[in-house]
Formats: sequence, structure tokens, C-alpha cells
Amino acid sequence: MHIGVPLETHAGETRVAATPETIKKLIGLGHQVTVQSGAGIAASITNSAYEAVGASIGDAAAAFGAALILKVVAPDDTELARMQPDTVLVGMLNPFSVETIERINARGITAFALEAAPRTSRAQSLDVLSSQANIAGYKAVMLAANHYPRFMPMLMTAAGTVKAARVLILGAGVAGLQAIATAKRLGAVIEASDVRPAVKEQIESLGAKFVDVPFETDEERECAEGVGGYARPMPASWMERQARAVHERAKQADIVITTALIPGRKAPTLLHEATVAEMKPGSVVIDLAATQGGNCPLTELDKVVIKHGVTLVGHGNLPALVAADASALYARNLLDFLKLVIDANGTFHLNLEDDIVAACLMCTGGEIKRVNK
Repeated sequence: MHIGVPLETHAGETRVAATPETIKKLIGLGHQVTVQSGAGIAASITNSAYEAVGASIGDAAAAFGAALILKVVAPDDTELARMQPDTVLVGMLNPFSVETIERINARGITAFALEAAPRTSRAQSLDVLSSQANIAGYKAVMLAANHYPRFMPMLMTAAGTVKAARVLILGAGVAGLQAIATAKRLGAVIEASDVRPAVKEQIESLGAKFVDVPFETDEERECAEGVGGYARPMPASWMERQARAVHERAKQADIVITTALIPGRKAPTLLHEATVAEMKPGSVVIDLAATQGGNCPLTELDKVVIKHGVTLVGHGNLPALVAADASALYARNLLDFLKLVIDANGTFHLNLEDDIVAACLMCTGGEIKRVNK
């Protein structure tokens, strides 16, 4: 197949959907790959690096003219206009946006959104949400250390002892667990909270203290178990108790990192303004849910603001701040997915008996197959 890798033009997007490593493997399987000139520059990949493994360098028309296109984020109208009907598109296409999927479908494109892959063992190698959340968790701690006006570890110096920073992490999914591990390496004292009781052991194994909010009803326990690896919206009674627990821990914390996301829904509020108002001056909040409304109502998307003496960081695309590694992991996710839709003869094959393929398929032949709501 002819595979195209265009330059990402979305504001702030630095990642690229294929690397020399993955392109070498695709070409080894007999595919032709065209990379748009400059597509990898922001991820520290030069045109010559792509050419060295056999890729062709072309303009946007050449990359979008391929039979199969690999993207990081959903194409805009200009990019869609460059794509031919019957093109196969693979990327992070935001399956919860009906408008986005309708635009792609109107062009007659067969589109796969990898965010919709099931959270199963078989799909782990192509789990784009996990690969990118892992990076976001790491970068969140590094940003916190950058904005925090003190040391992270405890230091004993000739001028006296400096206390370790106290870090509170809300949400212990992939991003939260990586944030715990990174903060621990930097010498911080860490507490973490999550609605799912099953993650307590993981939190403690990484060296953090679990902030426990006991369940009082069967409804609360059922919601906490979640679906497909994600938590469900919790009842108001539990949220009130958690808010009180978080309020007390946050007042003592130097850094709060919030990571709670529910796919397709507004992010739950975990850190209220009244809590921020009582945090220490100079404290830092890193809100990983900024693109979904934020876990703190004071967060402003893609901005760093100071309110009540607390620095709130609302970067909406943390993986893009680690472009080289984020691209490498994402490109491997895509490569593993392509193995499911390209047959031994090197041609596209839509096998809807495959649960991963069926889950990721958004539209084909002018018909919308699935939109997550």
C-alpha cells in the first residue's frame, strides 16, 4: 500500500505519526511510504532520517494522496479536502465528537480512531491512550518541579535542612501512577487518591500513601469498579466525602496533580476553588484534565495562571512537550494496529470479526459505524 504521513498542523501539536523505526518495518513489508517534508522536525526527526530508511519526502498533496494515511489528531477541513474518497485514515480522531466523525464520513473515508480500542490484554500494544498518558504523567511532575519555587527532595546542607515537597496526586490511572513514580524519583513525599479500590496496592507499591475514602453504599462500590478500566461518575454522596478529604490533604500539599478523566464527559471537579484558596502560597496545581473542563474550575486551558497565590498549569497536550518519545511510542501503537487491517498480501482488509478493528472503526463507505457517546 501507499502510506502517507502528513505534517500535523493543529496548534501546539509536535508529534508525528511515524518514525524511521516504524517506516523501516513498513517498507520491509513492501509498502511505499511518503512523508510530508518537515513532518518530524518538531519531534527531532529530519527528512534525511526518513529518507535513510527508504521513505519518500513530498509535499502535503503527496502525503494526503496516499491510500492509507497515518495521523496524530483528526484532520481539519483543509486536510480532509486533500484526501480522496475511499482513503483509509488511522489516528486519534476523537471518537466522542459526532461532528468530527460526520465530517470525515462525508468525505467517504474509512476511519479508525485508536482511542476506541478495548482495554484488553490483546490491545495493550496499540493502546494510544495509555502510551500518551504515561508521558503526560511524567511531564506533569517535571512541570510541577519547574514552577515550584522550592526543592523537591529533602536536602541536608551546611545552611540547614530543606524539607521534601509534599505531592498530592488525584487519579491513579496510567498518568497518575507515572506521576507517582516520577515524583518519588525526585524525592517528594506523595499521597494519592482514586475512586477505584483496586489501585490502592499499585499506589502503595510505588511509595505513595493511599488517601482512602470508604464506600458507604453498594451504588458507590459499583461505580468505583468502573467499565473497561475507567471509573464511572461517582454518586454525589461519595464526591462530597472525597472533596472533604482532598481539601484537608491539599491544604498541606505543595504540589497537586489532577489526572481524573472520564472519556466523552466533562472532567469531574476534584479541587474546588475554596480548597485552592486555602493552599500554601507558592503551591502548584497541574491539571491534566484541562481539555475536558479541568479537575479544578480555576484552571485555564493552555495557560499558566496564579490565583489565590497558587500557580495553576493547564497545558492541554502534555505529550506534545515530549515530542520525540511521544512520537516513538505512538508510531509503534499505529504499527501494531496496521497488522490487523493489512493482510499478508499487503492490501487493506477490513475484518469486523476482530473486536479491536470493530471497536476502532468509526465510518466506512459513507456510513457511520460507531460514535462513542
